[in-house]
Amino acid sequence: MNALDPRLRALLVCPLCRGDLTDHPEGLVCRPCERLFPIVEGIPHLVRELARRVPEGP
Repeated sequence: MNALDPRLRALLVCPLCRGDLTDHPEGLVCRPCERLFPIVEGIPHLVRELARRVPEGP
């Protein structure tokens, strides 16, 4: 995952439920919504249409 500026990271919330986002190797995850939002070239894409189910696994 591309590292985000900590100041920006502190401001981000889930656009669907306003829940906290946690770091994931593929992007940012909202556990209440069970959605993964991708980070592309260091830019978080917090768009409903780009969100996908959190992949199973460790």
